[in-house]
Amino acid sequence: MSDVTRNGRTPHYFFSSVTRNSDLWERPFEVRPVPRSDWSARDFVVGEVVGSRNRLYQCETKTGRMAHVVRGDLMIGALGTRAATLEGVGDWTEIGTDGAMDALTSAGLFGKGTSLSPLLPDLVQMQYQGHVVRDGKPLGMGDFVEPAAPARFDLPVILLIGTSMSAGKTTSGQVIIRALKYLGHRVVAAKLTGAARYRDVLTYRDAGADAILDFVDAGLPSTVVPEPVFHEALDLMLNRLAGVGAEFAVIEAGASPLEPYNGSLVIDALRDQLALTVLCASDPYAVLGVQHAFADRLVPDLVTGPAANTGAAVQLVSRLTGLPAMNLMDRANHPALLALLRDKLSLG
Repeated sequence: MSDVTRNGRTPHYFFSSVTRNSDLWERPFEVRPVPRSDWSARDFVVGEVVGSRNRLYQCETKTGRMAHVVRGDLMIGALGTRAATLEGVGDWTEIGTDGAMDALTSAGLFGKGTSLSPLLPDLVQMQYQGHVVRDGKPLGMGDFVEPAAPARFDLPVILLIGTSMSAGKTTSGQVIIRALKYLGHRVVAAKLTGAARYRDVLTYRDAGADAILDFVDAGLPSTVVPEPVFHEALDLMLNRLAGVGAEFAVIEAGASPLEPYNGSLVIDALRDQLALTVLCASDPYAVLGVQHAFADRLVPDLVTGPAANTGAAVQLVSRLTGLPAMNLMDRANHPALLALLRDKLSLG
């Protein structure tokens, strides 16, 4: 398959958000099948949407806007791996010779689903059409990564970690960014681990962050990758963050540091810069689990998320762990949040 379809018309592609740093919509390319043995993680591939449509049949486009897709549509994404505790698990290496694959996230993380929550409908099913090829060479996310000059990252960090995905990290980060901007400071926000989803860092920009960044900017569709690969991407991200000229960095480690997304490596890399560590938890007992797992490495300064939704939950967190908890969605708690930020960041 080239840039002309079998019916003679130029195809319309949905460029998923993992392609957002590329030039695929500006310069010509071809779509050619590549032998399965030559596939690699982060390759750009084209999938034709098949299967029965459901609420997951959407594509997060390169701008972050969600677009509905139907059978016959062509999506461009990147091969990768997902290991979500609450939703789905899949891996590009599980795609067979028949080319049947799935969109593991709406952002264009492509692989073959191997485990799916019973609470979700089927993933977006696709049929492999070929790799994105230019000048005879398959293209991947790494071909469009902009290098960053080496720099010392020494910004004070507000670190957001979670007990799982969907524990309130992005929502909490949004509130904290707004608070820092209210106090008159320049903020950079980043999501350093997880599975691709542009809307998380866009939420940070909407909250007022002066600059945003995530692992897609370092050429990864997800951070379920070998440690050396992630270390290289992390160095690039920290160099970029250092060059922004911000006063503070709000950094999210997606998923949980106990999951295979390399979140624990982020904690180790940022240890000397940690000014405030916020643990977003699904429930009070999950707080206890993370506290036990990281007893010798990390002590959260604040617990939030669903584990702090009610007064009863806050009291249980305190009784189980001795940690303070706060519902950041309750505006009545915002003066206490501002006081905590002033104290931890030495703002006077």
